[in-house]
Amino acid sequence: MGILSTIASFIGFGIGTSLGLVIGYYFFIYFQSTHVKDPTIRPLAEQDTKALQQMLPEIPFWIKNPDFDRLDWLNRFVEYMWPYLDKAICKTARTIAKPIIAEQIPKYKIDSVEFETLTLGSLPPTFQGMKVYSTDEKELIMEPSVKWGGNPNIIVAVKAFGLRATVQVVDLQVFASPRITLKPLVPNFPCFASIYVSLMEKPHVDFGLKLLGADAMSIPGLYRLVQEIIKEQVAKMYLWPKALEVQIMDPTKAMKVPVGILHVKVLRATNLKKKDLLGGADPYVKLKLSDDKLPSKKTTVKYKNLNPEWNEEFNIVVKDPESQFLELTVYDWEQIGKHDKMGMNVIPLKELTADEPKELSVDLRKTMEANDPENEKPRGQITVEVVYKPFKNDELSENAQDPNAIEKAPEGTPSSGGLLVIIIHEAEDVEGKHHTNPYARLIFKGEERKTKHVKKNRDPRWNEAFEFTLEEPPTNERLYIEVLSVSSKLGLLHPKETLGYVDINLSDVVSNKRINEKYHLIDSRNGKIQIELQWRTP
Repeated sequence: MGILSTIASFIGFGIGTSLGLVIGYYFFIYFQSTHVKDPTIRPLAEQDTKALQQMLPEIPFWIKNPDFDRLDWLNRFVEYMWPYLDKAICKTARTIAKPIIAEQIPKYKIDSVEFETLTLGSLPPTFQGMKVYSTDEKELIMEPSVKWGGNPNIIVAVKAFGLRATVQVVDLQVFASPRITLKPLVPNFPCFASIYVSLMEKPHVDFGLKLLGADAMSIPGLYRLVQEIIKEQVAKMYLWPKALEVQIMDPTKAMKVPVGILHVKVLRATNLKKKDLLGGADPYVKLKLSDDKLPSKKTTVKYKNLNPEWNEEFNIVVKDPESQFLELTVYDWEQIGKHDKMGMNVIPLKELTADEPKELSVDLRKTMEANDPENEKPRGQITVEVVYKPFKNDELSENAQDPNAIEKAPEGTPSSGGLLVIIIHEAEDVEGKHHTNPYARLIFKGEERKTKHVKKNRDPRWNEAFEFTLEEPPTNERLYIEVLSVSSKLGLLHPKETLGYVDINLSDVVSNKRINEKYHLIDSRNGKIQIELQWRTP
């Protein structure tokens, strides 16, 4: 009976399975829903912006948003320079990390931590586009979109308790949208005092991590945990409005403007020390002000003369007479090789009386160090005539009121809010199919405002301002501005047509206080519109 029951069960299973498949196929074919329709096939040109972004998420920003500029030239530059940038970046990273590691490892009883291998690989980052803001606030704001799918090889060796372990980072991916601000802009090279870098959103970071040669990221839950920790830590330090500041020059010195002119007349030098083999010298003088980035001014060369007379005049711009001093250095000219320094000295400007000429003779020294025994040796004297002439009050440009200063909001404005000012300046290259009589229409929080009409003009100028008093900053609000044209005739076929529009996120004007920028008009071939936004607080 056991054998028969087993055979019968196998036969029943086979018949039941076959019968179930047949019945299922029958129901699938003959009872299919009649509400299923064929998909609609439409050309890409007919799709709206959101549909295209969903279908093509990886297209560059300069295609998605007309306010982003292409950076093909920068990508080519980075590609050609990447082998050198790789070595320079890695060298800098080692230099920065070394003292930090040396300070931290004693806390954890670790013997040593060092980079066994450090290279960023052969694949450079790419810039998908960049948006530039002009705020008229002596600053330049750039927002590039950066993507890097690199193949770095970073191996860190850790030694502790007599054991040695290695950690390797591979297959790194970083997608970020940083905001780079150069400010303040100054008239001294490199024309900005500091660089501020912050992130507009949490970056996407993905990488492989090998511990003792094994893939540590394959451990369940560790991959997502590490990603979230990195995102949170980076966001805490650099997510807008927090920023990483890199100081290029002292901003207090960079922002100083000229306050006067120093007239210097190099008269003569006496009893100079012999430099040439035949017992002579070919002296000339270099002169400049301290903390001045401009090249030094030079006198002519007086050949074979230890008591030269020049009587040559120079004018030097003064920015801070209280701290600057005039540097005078005498050199021996050589036809071949380096020119020998014969001596130097300085004259503090604070010792000069304004508009009063003064003749000074100073001893030449080897260095300006007070305890240098070489300064006791005689090197001769140099005589100059100097006069400091400060600018008059009406000559100082900085005394004038700053025309770019943001006004305060008027009385009665909510203390937690402010006044949003929208100034529509002008448009250019707008053209309708049937007529071009443009005016601008703006919509903000459901409220509509319009500019005046300009007849038969492709480059209209409005210069009209609109104000909105708000209870709170418009951080999450958007501004819609459309340029339209109305027929000047009583035609019924084409009374009105759209020449283009822009949709602006107002979060930037809240943080920057002012934005004055030209925007590309969407649905326009070449049209642009210049809009100034101001956020005035009480």
